[in-house]
Amino acid sequence: PMEAEAEARLLLQEARESIEAARSYRRELEQRLRGLHQARKQIRESATLTRDVLEQHFNDLKGTLKKLLDERLMSLLQEVDAIEQESIKPLDECQKLIEHGVSTADDLLREGESAVHGDVGQQNEKLCSFTKKALHIQLDSLPEVPSLVDVPCLSAQLDDCLLTILKNQIFRHGTVASCPPVQLEEFVEKPGGILVRWCKVDDDFIPQDYRLQYRKSTASHFEDVYVGLETEFIVLHIDPNVDYQFRVCARGDGRQEWSPWSVPQIGRTTLVPHEWTTGLEGYSLSSRRNIALRNDSQSCGVLYSKAPTYFCGQTLTFRQVLSGIETVGQPDRRDSLGVCVEQQNGYDSLQRDKAVCISTNGAVFVNGKEMTNQLPAVTSGSTVTFDMEVVQLGPSSNEGGNFKLRVTISSNNREVVFDWVLDQCCVSLYFGCSFSYPGWKVLVF
Repeated sequence: PMEAEAEARLLLQEARESIEAARSYRRELEQRLRGLHQARKQIRESATLTRDVLEQHFNDLKGTLKKLLDERLMSLLQEVDAIEQESIKPLDECQKLIEHGVSTADDLLREGESAVHGDVGQQNEKLCSFTKKALHIQLDSLPEVPSLVDVPCLSAQLDDCLLTILKNQIFRHGTVASCPPVQLEEFVEKPGGILVRWCKVDDDFIPQDYRLQYRKSTASHFEDVYVGLETEFIVLHIDPNVDYQFRVCARGDGRQEWSPWSVPQIGRTTLVPHEWTTGLEGYSLSSRRNIALRNDSQSCGVLYSKAPTYFCGQTLTFRQVLSGIETVGQPDRRDSLGVCVEQQNGYDSLQRDKAVCISTNGAVFVNGKEMTNQLPAVTSGSTVTFDMEVVQLGPSSNEGGNFKLRVTISSNNREVVFDWVLDQCCVSLYFGCSFSYPGWKVLVF
């Protein structure tokens, strides 16, 4: 009985394992079936879109060609009209002159016949008058009539090779590709933006430029957002929790035309955009409040973010851009770009407690103390990034926990790494900047 019970349990276990294997197998098959449905959908939708594009393009070509042919025909007809009118005008004048001469000759004939056959008493007087008139008219003077070889004979010269050229060009116009040489690879959420990465999938294709486009899912047209050699780009001014479609293509080395577009993919960000706070007298902000310009006001202070929107695990980027003048503002050792636990008014720099920052001369400050490691100076076009991760979260107590962040600050291809110890757990941080002199303009993302 014990052996039978053990065998029954073994069979039951094997049956359960087989059932679970069958379920897993079914799930895998269903997943593959969904993949097949998506592949079939992609083929059919892209084929329909390609047909629409081809039909629209060739209909536009037909309309344009007809318009061009009509314009050329009208130009040639106007040229024929001009030559005809110019050539007929002297013939019309000659015809009027001849017709006037015929009329004069008819009058003279009637008068001569009347003089010859008139009364004998008046015959001499009439003959004398007729003779004088005939001598005055100069009957031996005749107008010149051009011969046929001296007048224009219009004709049209039409070169049939145009049809051959058009035929050859039309038969080579347009291609249909089933596999674009580049495809979208990854979307990374950024505050108010999306980092888009793409890759080359055709090993034989040598790219010269990439071209990235995007649109809101509710929009009808794509727009260019990047053209260049990089294989990634941060698309800013993205509304949070809104779907955007992206596509990318490339231009081969030495070619003018672009490759087919990649398969459009949807990206979105759930992170609200970084914004500077408004109202500080020494700074002017852009319409989206992600760019701050140090103006020529005499007031000073730290410009903070509107909210603590920087979270550990993200990358915070400051980029120095030109402010309409040739150079950036004059540097000062109190200048700072960085992050802090909380907003503290009354300071003219982030070089204080509960903050880490970099000065425009490249000095790094942690809780107000300058580090021995130094980064390159911040200049026009410089990009400074902050990356943080939690490395230690100590036990909490009445005095607060031991909270440690590993901070990486990068500038001009160099970086410093250090641990920032705080007495409280910080889920999110503020960012800020301070400049002593006008001309500094900072974009944050």
